[in-house]
Amino acid sequence: METVLESKTKTVIIGPDRPLVIIGERINPTGRKQLAAEMAAGNYERVRADAIAQVEAGAHMLDVNAGIPMADEPAILAEAIEIVQSTVDVPISIDSSVVAALEAGLAVVEGKPVVNSVTGEEERLERVLPLIKKHGAAVIGISNDETGISHDPDERFAVAKKIVDAALDHGIPRADVLIDPLVLPAGAVPGAGWTTMQVTRRVREELGVNTVCGASNVSFGLPGRVVLNGTFLAMMVANGLTAAITNPVEPEIKGAIMAADVFMGYDENCVAWITATRVLEPEGAAGGRASRRRRREKRRSRRGELD
Repeated sequence: METVLESKTKTVIIGPDRPLVIIGERINPTGRKQLAAEMAAGNYERVRADAIAQVEAGAHMLDVNAGIPMADEPAILAEAIEIVQSTVDVPISIDSSVVAALEAGLAVVEGKPVVNSVTGEEERLERVLPLIKKHGAAVIGISNDETGISHDPDERFAVAKKIVDAALDHGIPRADVLIDPLVLPAGAVPGAGWTTMQVTRRVREELGVNTVCGASNVSFGLPGRVVLNGTFLAMMVANGLTAAITNPVEPEIKGAIMAADVFMGYDENCVAWITATRVLEPEGAAGGRASRRRRREKRRSRRGELD
């Protein structure tokens, strides 16, 4: 089952046996006070810069969020989407919990986007799914409902099935439904990562739809978050994950994803891995050794500063 998403001129395909699709997470004011203040004031220069940086780092799509307290979220989200589309040419993930904001985003987006997201709550399903059908978009379903987020993988899977069934009832093709199995902080919920992996595998095998997750939450509150996020994503790929909302600008995360694609056989002849490695070491073997030496010297210097 393949999910086809489009910008004005580019097509991205999410599906099993394909490299993981990276959806850049950086255009999101949550936890970024300066970005939130700038967007609320109509300043989108940081949005432009984040869009360019993420695409250059390998993002296939960009998630756009404008959840700013006390601000006009529909207007800001629509403007942010237009700014992103005028800056880079990749498909868009319209990210909001406000239905009016989703409507505003869908009104200006070019191509075929994905809407992030709908939950298993009856009211939410009945408000969002007709929008998805009307605009011919794809949708991300999040595995929680009126009862909250369950720690039981069977219950979380049941919510995912409910969302898929509801989408089909509204005339939305199965290929246009992606499930987010929900990622909880591993530091607060023992076994959170493994629970997410179990749900992901079942969704792929039993529901036949693609999966996506926001990876950064798994490491919330823990040190060494970049390493944890990258390792988690590699393990999720092995359990059937087909797309991830993450930060491709972090080389450890991008490297872990690409390595997972190699080991799963999704990177044919390891071409993407070899190409990326050559870009990182443009001066050949000698340049590569020099680059590694410089990195070691920087690490020693940082350790010295810490001491």
